[in-house]
Amino acid sequence: MNVVRNAYLALVALFLVGPIIVISSVSFNSRNFLSFPPKGFSFRWFVEIFANEEWFSALTNSVVIAFSASLLAVAVALPVAYAAWRYGIRYAKVLLSLGIAPFILPPVIMALAFLLFFTTTGMYGWFVSVVISHTMFLLALPLVTISLGLESIDRNLIEASHTLGADDRTVFRTIILPMALPYAIAGFAFCFVLSLNEYIIALMTVGFTYETLPIKIFNAIRYGYTPVIASIAVLFLVVNVVIFGLIAIFGNLPRMLGALEE
Repeated sequence: MNVVRNAYLALVALFLVGPIIVISSVSFNSRNFLSFPPKGFSFRWFVEIFANEEWFSALTNSVVIAFSASLLAVAVALPVAYAAWRYGIRYAKVLLSLGIAPFILPPVIMALAFLLFFTTTGMYGWFVSVVISHTMFLLALPLVTISLGLESIDRNLIEASHTLGADDRTVFRTIILPMALPYAIAGFAFCFVLSLNEYIIALMTVGFTYETLPIKIFNAIRYGYTPVIASIAVLFLVVNVVIFGLIAIFGNLPRMLGALEE
C-alpha cells in the first residue's frame, strides 16, 4: 500500500510541477519561438522584458497599478477592521461584510459592473479606474488578514494600558498597530500578487489605454508565441515565491490563512 500511495503522490506532484518545469525550460530557449525541449540556453528573453520598451512599459503599468491598489486597499481595510473589532460598531460590521462580498463574486461579473459604471461616469480608460476596481475587488484580503491579526490581540493588554493612563490613541499607536502591522503587510502582499496577475477587470476598465502585462501577453499571443511570455511567467512565479516565502518566514502564515490558535 505504501508503494501505491507514494506512486500516487509522485504522480500528483508531477502533475502540479510539470507545467512549471516546462515553462521554466522554455523561458531559457535560445530560439525565437516556444520549443520544448528548449533549443540551446539563453537569458535573452528575460533581458527582453526590460530592454523592449513595450514589455517594460506593460511591466511598469502592472507594478504601479498593483502597488497603488494594494496600498489603497490596506488603507481602507485597516480603519474598518479596527472599528468592527475595537468598538463593535454595527455599521463597521456592515462595511466589513460589504468589503468581503466583491471577492466572492466571479471576476467577470465585477468587471462588467465596473465597465458599466466607469462608462456611465466618463471615467473609462482612466488610470484611477483600474486602481479603484482592483481595490474594491481585492479589499477582502486585507480585511480578513487584519481582522485575524486584531482578533489575536489579548484585550487584557489594552485594559492594562488604560489602567496605566494611556489614552486610545497611545494604545493604538504602541500596542494595536505594531501587532496588526504584519497582518496588514500580508494583506498588501496578497493584493499585490493578485493585482499583478489580474486580467479581466483591467481589460474591462482601461482596455488598452494602460496595457498591463496580462493584457500585453494576450495581445502578443494573437500574433504568435514568443519565449518572452514564458519568461514573464517565470518572473511572476519567482515574485510569488519570494513574497509568500517572506510572509511564511517573518509572519504567522497559518494564522493569516485563518488557522485557529491551539
